[in-house]
Amino acid sequence: MQLRPCSASQLCVFPFYIIFLAILSGASAQILPAQSRPQRTILVDTDGGSDDLMAIAFLLSRPDIRVEAITIVNGEGHVQASGRNVLRLLELAGRRDVPVFLGRDTPLSGDAQFPAPMRDAADELPGVTLPEAHRNTESMIADEYLSKRLPDAAHPVQVLALGPLTNLAAAISRNPRAVRSMRQLVIMGGAISVSGNLGDGGAFKTENTSAEWNMFVDPAAAKLIFASGAPIRLVPLDATQRVPIDMALFEQFQSHGSTPLAHFVAQVLVTNRESIHQGFYFAWDPLAAAAFANPAVATFRPMAIEISDKPEESGRTIEVKKRRSSVQVAIDADSLRFRDVFMKALGVR
Repeated sequence: MQLRPCSASQLCVFPFYIIFLAILSGASAQILPAQSRPQRTILVDTDGGSDDLMAIAFLLSRPDIRVEAITIVNGEGHVQASGRNVLRLLELAGRRDVPVFLGRDTPLSGDAQFPAPMRDAADELPGVTLPEAHRNTESMIADEYLSKRLPDAAHPVQVLALGPLTNLAAAISRNPRAVRSMRQLVIMGGAISVSGNLGDGGAFKTENTSAEWNMFVDPAAAKLIFASGAPIRLVPLDATQRVPIDMALFEQFQSHGSTPLAHFVAQVLVTNRESIHQGFYFAWDPLAAAAFANPAVATFRPMAIEISDKPEESGRTIEVKKRRSSVQVAIDADSLRFRDVFMKALGVR
């Protein structure tokens, strides 16, 4: 459209009108509700721990996020039991459209595993009520599915990894093109400048004080993923330890949870009430999910990361300072912002 110049006796209203519209448009974009934002597609790889399920409940509650599929990895829960629990959670959420794929029940190498009491709790979900699922997991194994889905450059997808990295490493071994097509890989795991968590709770006796569980269970898989060039955002214990789930958050979910998924989270928190009361319970996987949804909940810094396979520190996450930085690492997190993002999605006021 061609604009005519204004005469000296005319008011040049049109340019001001354009400026006003631009300002209004910018303001609208900033306050656009989640329901109106374009959806982001995500694949979730989980080992079925109760905090994994809270993270998945959060993602399923976000209208701007579409969970396309969930893959089950060996880790805190056993693969078969975790698959059943995820199907039941999806049933509760009314999401029978989300397929669930089971992975192998061992690491790529070695025989490390979570302590039996932790695995039993993840398998059985004591104190938690979920409906029975009316369908089965998919027949294709998880790494085969991922090796076919991830390289689809026409429909790029983001991945949230909440357990050991076995499925993803096996998928990349099958099809290296999977790395180049991934838009983003958000990983909960590792410990950079803080101690690991293998000895937390006293259920596991070890001299390894530097590793975090997800890296420790399958360090070969973690080593492959971090050397692959995948676009990684890592949410380690450094950040999750800044976001305790305390009694105030516990009571908010107990008193103000209004959705089925919020009630589910409340039940999970009840089973962990003693740890919450003692200050030992943190937003591990929920923080990673929140950081995917809203990266502003954490402070990220680029680093070069390497995974140790030395027996005395197997799974240790090491910053290599003289190498080109390729991983965005969460070194801090905003607890108040996390609470706002997490509770608002689940309908807790």
